[in-house]
Amino acid sequence: MDAQGRERTENVDPADQWVLNPDTGEYELRLPSSAPRPAVPGPRRSAPRDTTEGARGRRTAAPAEVPPQRRRRTAPEEPAPGRRGRRPAKKAKKKSRGKKILLWTGGTMAFTVLATAVGGYLYLEHLSDNIQSLPDDGAGTGGFQKDKAINILLIGTDKRTGAGNEGYGDKGSTGHADTTILLHVSKDRSNATALSIPRDLIVDIPDCPTTQEDGTEKVIPGSTGVRFNTSLGQDGRTPSCTMRTVTELTGVTPDNFMVADFNAVKTLTTAVDGVEVCLAKDIDDPDSHLKLSAGKHTIEGEQALAFVRTRHSVGFGGDLSRIEIQQQFLSSLMRKLKSNDTLTSPSKMLKLAEAGTEALTVDSQLDSIGKLKDLGLELGKLNTKNLTFATVPVDDNPAEKVKATVVLKEAPAQQVFDMIKNDVSFTEVKQKEKKEAAAVAARLKGTKADPSEVRVRILNGGAPSGSAQLELSYLQTEAGVTKSENAGNAPEELKKTTLEYAPDQADQARRLADILGLSGSAMKPGESVTNSQGLPTMTLTLGKDFKGAGIKINATSGKAPEEVQKSTADKVECAK
Repeated sequence: MDAQGRERTENVDPADQWVLNPDTGEYELRLPSSAPRPAVPGPRRSAPRDTTEGARGRRTAAPAEVPPQRRRRTAPEEPAPGRRGRRPAKKAKKKSRGKKILLWTGGTMAFTVLATAVGGYLYLEHLSDNIQSLPDDGAGTGGFQKDKAINILLIGTDKRTGAGNEGYGDKGSTGHADTTILLHVSKDRSNATALSIPRDLIVDIPDCPTTQEDGTEKVIPGSTGVRFNTSLGQDGRTPSCTMRTVTELTGVTPDNFMVADFNAVKTLTTAVDGVEVCLAKDIDDPDSHLKLSAGKHTIEGEQALAFVRTRHSVGFGGDLSRIEIQQQFLSSLMRKLKSNDTLTSPSKMLKLAEAGTEALTVDSQLDSIGKLKDLGLELGKLNTKNLTFATVPVDDNPAEKVKATVVLKEAPAQQVFDMIKNDVSFTEVKQKEKKEAAAVAARLKGTKADPSEVRVRILNGGAPSGSAQLELSYLQTEAGVTKSENAGNAPEELKKTTLEYAPDQADQARRLADILGLSGSAMKPGESVTNSQGLPTMTLTLGKDFKGAGIKINATSGKAPEEVQKSTADKVECAK
């Protein structure tokens, strides 16, 4: 190539190298006719080179000494099977650079939430070699669907792989579920919830049927009363075991899983030239290697990894405090990726594609660029201001003198799980509120009696055996409704819980409805009955929708329990 031709090649904007093939509907990397066509686009499969055994057990290429787009060839070569041929003589109509970038990055913002898949949406064939996959062993739903709500299980492991990671993580760790987020995206894509599951939460891990490397099946025995993070790595457990554990815990079956290790944080933040974080105080943490002064900072690489790993110097110094700082980090990363500085930079987008797919391990239902593209397009419809980060409500483990683990805070935790199962937004965006008649809605409006003045008898009309007594105990000990009693079983089963009351008991009914989370339609104006003391009382009949003592019956209000720690992705918060 002459000097003028080489100069044209070097000055080609990466955005102008991608054109739409009208025959296939796919974008292809094509260089100007004066430049030699690389054998395969991208830096990972360019010039011939020696191969070595990679860290992941596959053949990887040693670095080339010559940039791929400048390599000379003595003669044109035939395209490899399955790859695109040369550019047709007739030049394809060129899209504006801005439109092309938007087409590539429609799903990239969604992959920010996934933290490791960002950029992988580009769906270029040469990126597929970067992606590792593992079987889901039947633990998932079979993969996300475009016309349904999406649940993706995101797992960050403490496995130390790659150069520079020797000083991090548990020494000799097989890769436990150190950071776990259940990402729920609503059916209409208007909102999403990223629910963090504490690694030290005490759970029951079910038996895990697992496909071994040689293709044989093995059932890994479950465990009871153990830390959640041992659902991965311990006793040979794979991510499918973590999926089964999440289903057992929440009642939500994930569609897919994605796993990343320490390298993801370092490579992704470097690819976007750092993300902005904020600290409310100076931090010097020798365990995580984080040393930053109070205020705002732009961090990347090793410093970004230290930030998401620190815990002893923030909050209460435990894993729950680290979860909060990780949520702040993910929010910041999302904002950076959504900024014009990133979306209009083809070089950053290409770096993100390489970094994201290198750091990612997915389930077998997501093991192609096409599937990742489809997922990215679905998640890309989400407005990040409607993404809520929340944490499963927990309490310190009462069985421990030295607090090291946590247990579910049953009532609010179950309410959170129900909101996700019922596709209810934490941000109250486009709530599908039931349009009750004015008279029905008015039943909830007005003064409320003091809980101590509420008289109610409880009947079991379809709830599990013993529910009436459990609800009675909750009302008397937790809610202050001391004038209540268990009246046994109802004469017939009901699908829905109801509260019947006389007109002069409306203020009592409104108070009880507020405590139980009853809708206006569950309140039935009628007659009072006489309780065991001969006093007029209301009748609460627990139906098949009863979820447990203290759990709101109607989880469609769009309001998370007060005990849930939560934040939205559009706000900058300083770690305390």
